[in-house]
Amino acid sequence: MASGWNETTARHVLQQHGQLHVLEFWDELTATERHQLLAQLVEVDYAGLTASWQTQANAAASADALDLSRAEPPPALRLPITTIDSSLATDEAITRTRRLGEQAMARGGLGFVLVAGGQGTRLGFPHPKGMFPCGPVSQRSLFQIYVDRLLALRRRYGVSIPLYLMTSPATHDETVEFFRRHRNFNYPESDVMIFCQGTMPSLDIVTGRLLLAEKHALALSPNGHGGTLEALQRYGCLEDMRARRVEHLWYFQVDNPLVPLGDPFFLGAHLQAQSEMTTQVGAKRDPAERVGNVIALDGRLHVVEYTELPETLAQQRDVDGSLRYWAGNLAVHLFERTFLERMSGRSDVLPYHLARKKVEYRNQRGERMVPEAPNAIKFEKFIFDLMPHAARPLVVEVDLQVAFAPIKNADGADRDTPQSAREAMVSLHRRWLEEAGAQLAPDILVEIDPQFAWDVTELAQKLPPATRVLRDTFFTLK
Repeated sequence: MASGWNETTARHVLQQHGQLHVLEFWDELTATERHQLLAQLVEVDYAGLTASWQTQANAAASADALDLSRAEPPPALRLPITTIDSSLATDEAITRTRRLGEQAMARGGLGFVLVAGGQGTRLGFPHPKGMFPCGPVSQRSLFQIYVDRLLALRRRYGVSIPLYLMTSPATHDETVEFFRRHRNFNYPESDVMIFCQGTMPSLDIVTGRLLLAEKHALALSPNGHGGTLEALQRYGCLEDMRARRVEHLWYFQVDNPLVPLGDPFFLGAHLQAQSEMTTQVGAKRDPAERVGNVIALDGRLHVVEYTELPETLAQQRDVDGSLRYWAGNLAVHLFERTFLERMSGRSDVLPYHLARKKVEYRNQRGERMVPEAPNAIKFEKFIFDLMPHAARPLVVEVDLQVAFAPIKNADGADRDTPQSAREAMVSLHRRWLEEAGAQLAPDILVEIDPQFAWDVTELAQKLPPATRVLRDTFFTLK
């Protein structure tokens, strides 16, 4: 039976926590189904779930424990202080910071973790979101866009760079097959580790009882991007980093094709500050923008979700009219490996965040129920909750026009669509080409593979004099 559990052990534990109902159909189950149910039950943190449910029942969600009346804007490296384009970084201090980052990358010791558990449901795309084709000319998938940038980094600095790719149960098998079919997009197989995040059971919103999706299965959902920490430990990724002498881990999520992977200023600033966690932010475009808000509170940095920031604070403005709480979390972080190792040994650093959702379930008669209103509590952990535990955390602002074009909504929405992401990519690459001396026909689409040119400087070296681009063009290695 699963990890030493049998029916007797399960009944004892479930009885203690008021969850014995999940064995109502035990006598109807096959041996295989019983094993599957026990395997799920043994993984449940019953005490933690009960405490979290009781917290929400008392209308005091975990993040609300922060007294935001004392919140301040975060100290940050704000624009204009740097740019993604190295050819424009002329200030001596900026150049020194970039050089520090470049030297660190040339020594190796940098790894990347890509969180790719989401599906493209909201895009009308019935596959893992990382498979979504978004190259404006090439139709490269999000996965390939990121791999191409890492391949360019490897070539630029002459080092191996491990990629740790976290899926979810819903996306894992298809993601593995996609990478296998495309031969990892030429990325060395030994440098790609694909692993799956954990899950959390859903609780009835009124009673706090575990919900069954099937007679032999709990209603489970992914445990949030905070599950990255547990999964890195469980699948041996932290041990692998230590063996490879990876000291710094660059974390990013799957939906932003403009994420500036390997930006040397970001890494250099992280190193100069001796930070254990450095976070990229962008200036919020409006008070109600659906991003986390980085704030300072009692000498520590926190990320407060947009749903948890009081409107009175969200609407506050400084004398120049800009938002007082301006720093929107872009889900790009640099972690020290030793920090993640230290945090992975603690159970108190990543609290559960609770959400009320509609969850299908089996009732006491085994009938499938499809709720019309939220009936369940889902639990997630968020990786940014590590921030208040980090020594010397750093916040770095980036230019949203060149570093942030998330794909979250289907075309036709106001923002964050495939169309807006492609337009942002084309706009950036048109600007590169024009700065490199090329003449472009109006309204054409251009796209630059980072393996062809990492930045404007390299692009200018590659283009013949008086280059004219008259049709949609993907600049890539032949």
